[in-house]
Amino acid sequence: MRNKSKITTLESKFPLLSIEQGCMVSKDADITVAFRVELPELFTVTSTEYEAMHSAWHKAIKVLPNYSIVHKQDWFIKEDYQGKLSDGGLSFLARSSERHFNERPYLHHSVYLFLTKTNKQRMAQQSNFSSLCRGHLLPKEITNKDEVMKFMEAVDQFERIINDTEQIRIVRMTEEELIGTKEKGGLLDRYFSLSEEGHASLEDIRLGADLVRMGDNMLCLHTLSDTDDLPTTVSTDSRYERLSTDRSDCRLSFASPVGLMLPCNHIYNQYLFIEDSDANLERFEKQARNMHSLARYSRSNQINEEWIQEYLNIAHSQGLTSIRAHFNVLAWSSDKEELRQIKNDVGSALALMECHPRHNTIDAATLYWAGIPGNAADFPAEESFYTFIEPALCFFTAETNYKDSLSPFGIKMADRLSGKPVHLDISDLPMKKGVITNRNKFILGPSGSGKSFFTNHMVRQYYEQGAHVLLVDTGNSYQGLCELIHRKTKGDDGVYFTYTNESPISFNPFYTDDYFFDVEKRESICTLLLTLWKSADEHITKTEAGELGSAVNSYIELICADHSVTPCFNTFYEYLRDVYRKDMEKRDIKVTLSDFNINNLLTTLKQYYKGGRYDFLLNSDKNIDLLSKRFIVFEIDQVKDNKDLFPVVTIIIMEAFINKMRRLKGIRKMILIEEAWKAIASANMADYIKYLYKTVRKYFGEAIVVTQEVDDIIQSPIVKESIINNSDCKILLDQRKYMTKFDGIQAMLGLSEKEKSQILSINQNNDPNRLYKEVWIGLGGMQSAVYATEVSMEEYLTYTTEETEKVEVMNRAAQLGGDIETAIRQLAIEKRNNKKK
Repeated sequence: MRNKSKITTLESKFPLLSIEQGCMVSKDADITVAFRVELPELFTVTSTEYEAMHSAWHKAIKVLPNYSIVHKQDWFIKEDYQGKLSDGGLSFLARSSERHFNERPYLHHSVYLFLTKTNKQRMAQQSNFSSLCRGHLLPKEITNKDEVMKFMEAVDQFERIINDTEQIRIVRMTEEELIGTKEKGGLLDRYFSLSEEGHASLEDIRLGADLVRMGDNMLCLHTLSDTDDLPTTVSTDSRYERLSTDRSDCRLSFASPVGLMLPCNHIYNQYLFIEDSDANLERFEKQARNMHSLARYSRSNQINEEWIQEYLNIAHSQGLTSIRAHFNVLAWSSDKEELRQIKNDVGSALALMECHPRHNTIDAATLYWAGIPGNAADFPAEESFYTFIEPALCFFTAETNYKDSLSPFGIKMADRLSGKPVHLDISDLPMKKGVITNRNKFILGPSGSGKSFFTNHMVRQYYEQGAHVLLVDTGNSYQGLCELIHRKTKGDDGVYFTYTNESPISFNPFYTDDYFFDVEKRESICTLLLTLWKSADEHITKTEAGELGSAVNSYIELICADHSVTPCFNTFYEYLRDVYRKDMEKRDIKVTLSDFNINNLLTTLKQYYKGGRYDFLLNSDKNIDLLSKRFIVFEIDQVKDNKDLFPVVTIIIMEAFINKMRRLKGIRKMILIEEAWKAIASANMADYIKYLYKTVRKYFGEAIVVTQEVDDIIQSPIVKESIINNSDCKILLDQRKYMTKFDGIQAMLGLSEKEKSQILSINQNNDPNRLYKEVWIGLGGMQSAVYATEVSMEEYLTYTTEETEKVEVMNRAAQLGGDIETAIRQLAIEKRNNKKK
């Protein structure tokens, strides 16, 4: 029996001839320029931005000459996240995080664009004249060099138009990226192996009528090649119900169901064939006349005539360009059962676009062959349909998965769709790009929203990257993390200060190690003294502020000249009482008590002088060693209800941080203030807060305020003027508890409708198989997205604020002689094992 199988080499059938001057040249003299395309991130694009992208593609395509082909190819390849477990420099928590995410599956999305110049004859050829069907290929010669020059000029214009948009960027691909090197395969190699890695030479290819197979992978092809398969209406974007509410809209591109939302290995091909539009319309006019002549014999002819007339009317009335288009989804699997499931998934995705899913087995081989980068001119003409540029562009994918920040510094968050770790820089890179002008952050989230988890997660990673972190807490949120650092550094770091009557926090506002008092130091002392003197509802006159400033300056001159005077509040009080008050009486221009009541000042401040109730606060004989300690927590829960003590203690800590900040040059510093900010959000303290925020920015630092009381935010103008307006990074957690008050929050924070929609989508569609909570991060009103705060069991046990879990960790640590790391490791293993059961 004669063997009918036809075996040939890829080399003999390969349709491409060479790459010349960055262009792919086919053996049929077609020229292709290839680009890599960068799209905006998923769930971050508004309807207006989708329309802007659609308009940019339209303008760019209009500049291409006749008989050009636009081939956009989206690759979605299943990959597993590779944890950096071999990195010896990872901390205990960082390593547990890498282990938690190791082998996490996700879709890797790559987008390529191919602009091809061919001729009228090639564009009209059908599948039976594909280069795949011909016995041998003879390279043809390019005869019209002028057309080539015009095409290359049009490509330059195309590139400029697209890159002028804010959302899309295209970059020309190099020869190495297309054909590869000895070490790494190029795009052509990857197409024949259907993987991001690998070489086509290792894979056998079967192109048959019943089956198309690449190595072990069997192909499944769904096409949109007939107007009967298309929806009645199309749009640039559609509402994604799972992340939308009755007050907000989450938008995705019209073609998103066959993009990242389709969880399998697949390539989505989008073809636009730019022909002679006038010639097309003339041919349709002729067809319409023929249909009209035959209308009396067949109702279908009458209907076809009406459709053609409508097409012509729209084309002429709106000045639209007649083109041909085709779209297909090429999916694959090595398992037949899985392939059957994939076939159903692709069909469902197309049905979500209101398209009629057509599983194509007839032209699968030729369509796969035409999908070779640079071989779009080999596309079979009968598989395309006539349309206009605008509706065809609605089938373009317009978003990609989350991208890592191109910065060595940052925090690890997770992609909200797949859970893949994302490296996110919310401090340095946005500052460098001009997205933000300061690194300060404002965090708002109700109780139970995962606020303390996120802040623990953030400050831990800042600390591990060399930052000095100072935390002002009122609820033991950071006790576990601080204890872990303290134990790991053998007491050299991770200092936990708690205010107690036996050991209160004390401070010396007049201390400097070198007797240097700059303007900012003097102003901070004045602000502290004014806060101690005046209550929040009392007005401070210009004379009072000026006289107190003069007193501080005079005292500083005294201690700088006479080092026998100990700089502290006690000696300042004595100077004010015994020297400055008498000097005021001797002045030619008298200062009345109504202008500056120094007696009232001395009476009010007496409780901080020796023998007073709070004489310990401002007369410390030793300075808290903040300089060498990189992780410090001040837990001041004991004094949060003391209206006299709480503001002063808070200011003391902030002043101590500023002193540390001045002395550490070129080192990142962070101060995070939890609910303690309410103690300093008074009219008297507004200048001090502004000063703190301004100073932090200058010294490579950032101030972070965390709150959960939305009413305090809305009702306090001080918060808006001093904190919110000086925080370019805003971080919000689940706001569903504040849904009725959200309009006020939106106005206060200056959030756009896009940002509002993103925030209200938080935790709306969480994966039940993963334990995480989502958080919205906005940078300067220019960049914003929702991320998942997903942590390992070890991190969870470190960060938890649940009393029973904290007690369990501490008890286990006590049993192990205080070794909290081993306690956390043991409990994490036990809990994971229990979960598996």
